[in-house]
Amino acid sequence: MADVVLGSQWGDEGKGKLVDILCDQIDVCARCQGGNNAGHTIVVGDVKYDFHMLPSGLVNPNCINLVGSGVVVHVPSFFKELEAIEEKGLFCRDRLFVSSRAHLVFDFHQITDGLKERELSTSNKAIGTTGKGIGPTYSTKASRSGLRVHHLVSQEEGAWDEFVTKFRRLFNSRQKRYGDFDYDFDAELVKYKGLADDLRPFVVDAIPFMHKALAANKRILVEGANALMLDIDFGTYPYVTSSNTSIGGVCTGLGIPPQKIRNIYGVVKAYTTRVGAGPFPTEQLNEVGEHLQTVGAEFGVTTGRKRRCGWLDLVVLKYSTFVNGYTSLNITKLDVLDKLPEIKVGIQYRHNGKVLESFPEDLNVLEKVEVEYVTLPGWNTDTSKCKTYSELPQEAKDYIEYIEKSLGVKVEWIGVGPGRTSMLTK
Repeated sequence: MADVVLGSQWGDEGKGKLVDILCDQIDVCARCQGGNNAGHTIVVGDVKYDFHMLPSGLVNPNCINLVGSGVVVHVPSFFKELEAIEEKGLFCRDRLFVSSRAHLVFDFHQITDGLKERELSTSNKAIGTTGKGIGPTYSTKASRSGLRVHHLVSQEEGAWDEFVTKFRRLFNSRQKRYGDFDYDFDAELVKYKGLADDLRPFVVDAIPFMHKALAANKRILVEGANALMLDIDFGTYPYVTSSNTSIGGVCTGLGIPPQKIRNIYGVVKAYTTRVGAGPFPTEQLNEVGEHLQTVGAEFGVTTGRKRRCGWLDLVVLKYSTFVNGYTSLNITKLDVLDKLPEIKVGIQYRHNGKVLESFPEDLNVLEKVEVEYVTLPGWNTDTSKCKTYSELPQEAKDYIEYIEKSLGVKVEWIGVGPGRTSMLTK
């Protein structure tokens, strides 16, 4: 059976640390969607690892890791990230695999990602993408013109010539859309011919790979990237990523049926953050927001961008729970709230005087909602020193239990710091 870790808000909830803790008990860790636009930070002792495309399970020397079929792969970034963690003493090439069905991100996808953002910015509609070429790659995937890993590494007769033909056709289509832009087609082609040999040892057919692991009763953990509110179907569209970040992306990205999924762990930051543009009802453009940003060190792992910060939003979390069906929750960064005299929680939205039933799909409505809050007392205690749940101040427990009761989902873990030892079990 497979357990799944998913972000429940707009990403950056701290999923990597939970994956890291759970990886001590698993045999296989798999990524199912996204690309190197993800950012998971794991602290092991005095060493900090930043994962973007690679599964966080690599920190466990006994864990096999898979970059699944639903992931889009920029091969140079794959090797750059691998080399970066090797430089920190984490050698894992024999435990890392890539699906042959994963689509390839090329440099021109990244270039056109930036060109598209500049187009949108002229009308103040920029999405705020990471610029990693993720959206353009999923776009060519959907239009059935993309190239997959197996196209690159195939050793069948004539395979390389076919790759060159498809690659040129794909690039020409981007030129027709964006005009001439600074890009050396021949140089990238030469680069990828060399990368094909480097990548080939990592490539597997991920369908039998996953099903053999299931048949052998291997302990499997699926690591979701981004979060529910960035889902291409269920997020704040169009200010979303380009893949299904919800539970559905696990099945489509790894080729496993839903009955093979056991636990679905939702990771919830103790407040709310988001990166990029789009409505954010509980955002605090004041001293509270500055406190959360500064104390929480709210900068994107992948981009370094400052994150927007606000109070916890139960409308978002209830909607997220509807879609993903969390079996338990991990509350993270509780310690960031330690010095606040009072803590607010958004409990419902009103629009034109009426309470909305759920999170609205219309961003014109979302921009105009009035958030109703409850105010809970702060605890003014350093929770980062707590080693057990019972050591938390009562006000902190009350805050956690309020979330638990409101969502009808048990809280299983509480994060009170960045390290492995800073996760309390409830």
